Amino acid sequence: MESNNQSTEWKLPEGAKARLGKGEIDEIAYSPDGTQLAVRSSIGIWFYDVHTSAEINLFTGHTDPVNAMAYSPDGKTLASGSSDKTIRLWDTVTGDHRQTLEGHTGEVRSIAYTPDGRTLASGSWSGEIRLWDAHTGEHKQTLKEHTWEVNSMVYSPDGRTLASGSSDKTICLWDTVTGECKQTLNGHTREVYSVSYSPDNRTLASGSSDRTVCLWDVHTGERKQTLKGHTSEVNSVVYSPDGKLLASGAVGEMRLWDAMTGAHKHTLKGYTDYVTSMAFSPDRVTFASASSGASGSSGGIIHLWDAATGEHKQARAHTDSIRSVVYSPDGSTLASKSGSKTICLWDARTAQHKETFSGHRDAIHCVVYSPDGRMLASGSSDKTVRLWEVHTAELKQTLRGHTRQINSVVYSSDGRMLASGSSDKTVRLWDARTGKLKWTLRGHTGEVYSVVCSPDGRLLGSGGSDKIIRLWDAHTGEHKQTLRRQAGEVYSMAYSPDSSTLASGSRKEIQVWDTCTGEHKQTLKGHAGEVYSVAYSPDGRLLASGSLDKTVRLWDVCTGEHKRTFAGHTKTVEFVAFSPDSRTLASGSCDGTVLLWEVAS
Repeated sequence: MESNNQSTEWKLPEGAKARLGKGEIDEIAYSPDGTQLAVRSSIGIWFYDVHTSAEINLFTGHTDPVNAMAYSPDGKTLASGSSDKTIRLWDTVTGDHRQTLEGHTGEVRSIAYTPDGRTLASGSWSGEIRLWDAHTGEHKQTLKEHTWEVNSMVYSPDGRTLASGSSDKTICLWDTVTGECKQTLNGHTREVYSVSYSPDNRTLASGSSDRTVCLWDVHTGERKQTLKGHTSEVNSVVYSPDGKLLASGAVGEMRLWDAMTGAHKHTLKGYTDYVTSMAFSPDRVTFASASSGASGSSGGIIHLWDAATGEHKQARAHTDSIRSVVYSPDGSTLASKSGSKTICLWDARTAQHKETFSGHRDAIHCVVYSPDGRMLASGSSDKTVRLWEVHTAELKQTLRGHTRQINSVVYSSDGRMLASGSSDKTVRLWDARTGKLKWTLRGHTGEVYSVVCSPDGRLLGSGGSDKIIRLWDAHTGEHKQTLRRQAGEVYSMAYSPDSSTLASGSRKEIQVWDTCTGEHKQTLKGHAGEVYSVAYSPDGRLLASGSLDKTVRLWDVCTGEHKRTFAGHTKTVEFVAFSPDSRTLASGSCDGTVLLWEVAS
């Protein structure tokens, strides 16, 4: 999809000034009039003009990921359900948030409107279904039959029945007048992920993690047919508006079936990841599909197909998942791990994409600039460290030797040495110019999650799952000291600009150490989850931390006082990085976005 220059500033949380990325794609839906495409992502719901592909709006407000969405039949309202246990109703014309519906005790997993638009149904992780008056928001009824999460719901075309598919392997058919469960359909051997009524109200289709699609007679509850062919779990099933086709989506493929006979007509390929959602355009001409990109670089793309022939028409890029970020030494560029196997460069001022680096065969876990800004180093699950020339995007060297994934890489302050920490329990020191291995440092009894070099070039620190920090002589590789006072595994570390202090993040707290004496100086508490990233501001006055609790915190380095909390990510904050002038803080999250925050003087 085309990117609007102003869209990086839409619906930003308080304190943020820009956003990179749009979050991972989970669901797509055409508006009833076919003019808009709604894209449910991990941060909110994006809207696009179907004809121009231009971004129209972004709905945000949930404090956790959005798990479900549904247009009202007249297209004037969009309902969204979230892991924050609430449903929000949005005006699709003005973009205003109208109402928040509360009452669920678990995550809201599915949503459906009645054909007349008067009732909204919401299904939760706990297995309960709530019925709401769609106009007033009043809770009308609670339906209880499922014993596990309700993954999908759909009303019959005549509005008399609500079908719900659950992880308890069953499908329930509910009488919409009495709220009674009329029938329970058994036949799937694993979780039911999706249900869809045929337009003629005769058949219900269901997709399951047992890799099958089942067709049920809605009047008798009899299973009419089982469609086989998928080699992985079926996440989505949907009928075409004319009822002639049935589409089913799984990992890497979609299948189109003759809805009357069950005959397989076409197999549509274009992904390496889960096909999370599919939708037919109201005019029946186009079929759209989307993938989250959870395991590869192909995610974040919406494919458009000819509904009649299965021919691929167009691929529209939404975005890749962006989770880690680092500033270039001059502050002009941000480098991020984008998707799973690529690195993207962004203009730090405009937040526009500049360049993409590709070459790793598996997920990238860390990216770092050389001190002169000319090189980028990246570490991956493919057990290699790769060195890239920034201006040409050319891969210059591949460093091999680790036997498991690389979790952290860092350059020495003079740029001559590169250190890498791995799940193989070792730290390796490399000549950054020749790529030659200098030393292998052993001593950790668990995975090494973080390595840092002191700015004065004297010390190298390493920490990991063994809950200790080891300090090494950066020139000789000699072990100098062991620091033991962690609340848990050492996920992240950072040296102060003057090299006098080392901060480490672990379970819910940050430890601060004197690097000369090894003395423990402070414990900073406040986070409600693991601290996955810490960073000192270049001016040495602030320490930033990112956590499992989805927040970023700023701390006064001298007093240890908590100064400010930035909230806006919908998932774990994995990386934080200050701009060279200390005025901007970037945070990268599992929600697939990077937020740029204004740091007060």
